[in-house]
Amino acid sequence: MLVSDFNYELPESLIAQRPPVERSGARMLTLNRMTGAYEDCMFRDLPQMLHKGDLLVLNDSRVIPARLFAQREKSFGHTQKEPSKAPTGRVQVFLTEQKGDWEWNALVRPGRKVLTGEVLFFEASGGEKKLRAEVIAHGDFGERTLRFDPVPDFFGALEVLGHVPLPPYIHREDADTDRDRYQTVYARERGSVAAPTAGLHFTPEILDRIRERGIRVAFVTLHVGLGTFQPVRVERVEKIQLHSERYTLPEATAKELNSAMRDSRRIIAAGTTTVRTLEHCALQGEFRPHSGSTSIFISPGFRFRVVQALLTNFHLPQSTLLMLVSAFGGTRHVLAAYGHAVAERYRFFSYGDCMFLS
Repeated sequence: MLVSDFNYELPESLIAQRPPVERSGARMLTLNRMTGAYEDCMFRDLPQMLHKGDLLVLNDSRVIPARLFAQREKSFGHTQKEPSKAPTGRVQVFLTEQKGDWEWNALVRPGRKVLTGEVLFFEASGGEKKLRAEVIAHGDFGERTLRFDPVPDFFGALEVLGHVPLPPYIHREDADTDRDRYQTVYARERGSVAAPTAGLHFTPEILDRIRERGIRVAFVTLHVGLGTFQPVRVERVEKIQLHSERYTLPEATAKELNSAMRDSRRIIAAGTTTVRTLEHCALQGEFRPHSGSTSIFISPGFRFRVVQALLTNFHLPQSTLLMLVSAFGGTRHVLAAYGHAVAERYRFFSYGDCMFLS
């Protein structure tokens, strides 16, 4: 297969730049993956499309304010603790993955001159929150590894210093409202640098309606990394390699999954991150509680062992996420549905509308 097989024409005007007025106000295109039939609906119709006994699995990863700005200072030795009086320049730092208690992989821009051994200093206006990090290594994909000085509340400092890491196709600066709207209402476990966007449509009221209908709800955690935005740079699908991402399968969810599998009840994944977590864990046999990392790549020809229905947003042309959806719904059916969505002017990508494939 060629990466170009997953292309489609998308007017830039259809790329959602802001969330809908109401979380549950998105349109939803349903797709029967057996027949290819699709229908225009609303997300708030989803509870009526689920059946008693279904198991809905959500990704509860929480987006961190991973976009930061720092001043460079030269580090002579490793003892300098305060910024120099003449910092060498302002850089943007995008945290991509936590590697240890105080170590993070990050993209630094402009990064060409930021060398191992340099120190980056972060400070909020007024100086009430500060962070200091040393560049300790270069990574295989151009990122840097930063070691932060220990502080009592690192994530609290990020909340003050950091910005919401909006995707590159949203052409505006982040706003205060993004702190809430670029986060699911059930987000708990901090670590993602991009939202699991299929979950952005849920509200507490929608979740209550789902549970009232006898549908079970469970959670996994997969921390979304920067790879979700990386363009595919090879021509053939089989050459694609994904960055690894950290996940956790909790004990309660493992029990729910094993029970649903034994009883042949339908398992519904909210989002491609949930699909990747479940299908990765299924390759190991019976579900058991554990944490790990996955770089599983799902494309047409993949045999799904767990997921039987999928809620997902619309994805970029020639992206690995579109390939996953095509593997689940059939490439021809999915691309035809995308053509319909373009013609009907659905809103695309993170803050856009959604699909339900069953």
